[in-house]
Amino acid sequence: MKQISQEKLDHIVKESMPFTRTGKVATYIPELSKANADALGIWIYDVNGETIHAGDVDTRFTIQSVSKVVTLIYALEAYGEEVFTRIGVEQTADAFNSIIKLETRNNGKPLNPLINAGAIATTSFIIEKEGKDGFIKLSNFLRKLAQNESIAVNMSVYESEQRTGDTNRALAYFQKGVKTFSASVEDVLETYFKTCSLEVQAKDLAQIARVIANNGLNPETDEQLFSAQTARMTKAIMSTCGMYDSSGHFALHVGIPSKSGVGGGIMSVVPGKFGIGIIGPALDDKGNSAAGVELLSRLSKEYSLSIFG
Repeated sequence: MKQISQEKLDHIVKESMPFTRTGKVATYIPELSKANADALGIWIYDVNGETIHAGDVDTRFTIQSVSKVVTLIYALEAYGEEVFTRIGVEQTADAFNSIIKLETRNNGKPLNPLINAGAIATTSFIIEKEGKDGFIKLSNFLRKLAQNESIAVNMSVYESEQRTGDTNRALAYFQKGVKTFSASVEDVLETYFKTCSLEVQAKDLAQIARVIANNGLNPETDEQLFSAQTARMTKAIMSTCGMYDSSGHFALHVGIPSKSGVGGGIMSVVPGKFGIGIIGPALDDKGNSAAGVELLSRLSKEYSLSIFG
């Protein structure tokens, strides 16, 4: 990887490390509270397959909301823009698990597919079309994008989410109550929780991001895993909605299409160039990796990676 040097990447990670102390690990899912708050790592793949990494990249974590990007890609490829009859594409100013806009706007239609309500709606669409096989197909698709057949559900995290996921149940039941979807709420949430509980490493996120950066083409096998149109829409939605209610601030200061998760992961796409995976379990008050955002900000400024020039 010619553009980003190992020495500079090591330095940026070291400079960003103190920001782990400005965040806290997620506790609303009890199993996530066991994460190492001091961990920080980054893995980068370029579209030609070269790789560079630094920090705690061996750390395993559950993918959580980063999976929403894969769910969206899968649904768009399988069913096209019909998906957007159920979900909007607008940014939210509310928390990722907020229910407010479901009642006050769009008759129960979530604002975008990268918040909890929107991902539940996308998942319901898949379950209505494919039944319980939806999770098998969705998780197999994620493994193919990551080029890692060993990715599996962390059952402790899944069971923890099932026990404590009442807010997500409220989001799902409200949508079903206003007839946004017709599938079984428990079937939808089983798939949603299991998908969020898939255990990955930073390199897996970087691999997925690299395919998005390359417009759906796996550069190693030359297989078109999804269309360039799906990639374009996905990058646009990641740019405007991927970092929850700090997406605008992130676009201004980092400018890289990204998606975060409360497991501490961030998946970032530099179109035509890189896929980036980050792990940093200590979260800021928006639910994004505190040190991970700092790391991306420094990396973007150092190498002029913002898509906005």
